[in-house]
Amino acid sequence: MKFKASFLPTLALATVSLEFSKPMAGRSTSFVKAEGQSFTLDGQPYCVFGSNSYWVGLTGLTTDEMDVVFKNIATTGALTRSPPLTGNYYQLWNGSTATINYGSTGLGNFDNIVAAAKANNIRLIVTLTNNWSDYGGMDVYVNQILGEGQPHDYFYSNPEVIAAFQNYVRVWVERYVDEPTILGWELANEPRCTGSTSATSGNCTTTTITDWVKTMSTYIKSCDSNHLVGLGDEGWFNWSNSTDYTYDGSQGVDFDANLAIDTIDFGTFHLYPYSWGEETPSAMTWGQGWIEDHRSAQATYNKPVLMEEFGVYADQNQTTTYENWYSTVIDCGLTGVLIWQAGSNLTSGPTPDDGFTIYPDTPVYYLGEQYSTQLRAREL
Repeated sequence: MKFKASFLPTLALATVSLEFSKPMAGRSTSFVKAEGQSFTLDGQPYCVFGSNSYWVGLTGLTTDEMDVVFKNIATTGALTRSPPLTGNYYQLWNGSTATINYGSTGLGNFDNIVAAAKANNIRLIVTLTNNWSDYGGMDVYVNQILGEGQPHDYFYSNPEVIAAFQNYVRVWVERYVDEPTILGWELANEPRCTGSTSATSGNCTTTTITDWVKTMSTYIKSCDSNHLVGLGDEGWFNWSNSTDYTYDGSQGVDFDANLAIDTIDFGTFHLYPYSWGEETPSAMTWGQGWIEDHRSAQATYNKPVLMEEFGVYADQNQTTTYENWYSTVIDCGLTGVLIWQAGSNLTSGPTPDDGFTIYPDTPVYYLGEQYSTQLRAREL
């Protein structure tokens, strides 16, 4: 099509984190730093515990509703990630030409998100694009610049596409370069060699994506020396002795190689064993090992690592599984954790529910309160 809107980011697959290191009355205006395997704020430990929300900047919420959402998140000490649904967009494509939306349905709306987060003593991690076709993402760049149906992985290797993405990223990082409410930038949500379509070049490898990570993280650092930079990946390993696709590098992501990059400040991984087909000996047990393996990488590369998305459905032993995973994070020393995903009950109705959504006053919501307190105590 000739015209196409690109919606991400919102809280653009954004992540938010409650500031634990100081009480509300004395909130810091400093930037969060990464020191060794921990985050710090004003030289003190900064605890990252949270939840995700793909919807908060994209569903046309009023500023009052945003405030309610962030209050609910702050109660558990959570993070949030999110993309736009109706009306809001950040970039509009006319052929191969992209125009940024600075108005009230674009960056002006994101300004309101930042203000609401700040008012509730929450920090944001802003994810800059999506591997998947939801709400725009990588294939918009490829299709608008190179033509419909071109390989998804050209997003990582085509110079024109990379330049267009850098132009978009520069707008974000320069607009918010002096805003400490933003904890950091993430390059993409769940990057892989494949996307929502079957179009691939057949030439994408872990080296392809790792080289792109180096290019983009270095570019952001050249524009913004204040904020942290992460990848936003699912945490796939590239172990030569494995035949399990989550560990064998076949997704094009090498967690260790990416975490080792100097311009990547922290690592991320996700955990959806049922969706991934990893249910033996049990999904809960498999997930526990996944957490511990990423904790080992955290120690090897001496950088913070977040389990920034995880989820099982309510009928999949959810409460017991989450108790186990939260405890594993705390006991093994993983830096932090963010559940997928936050929900709120607004006067206009409940926020979107994908089956993983955790609404206030539910057992899993209160688990967040319990384990955020334990994680904070570990850091003090």
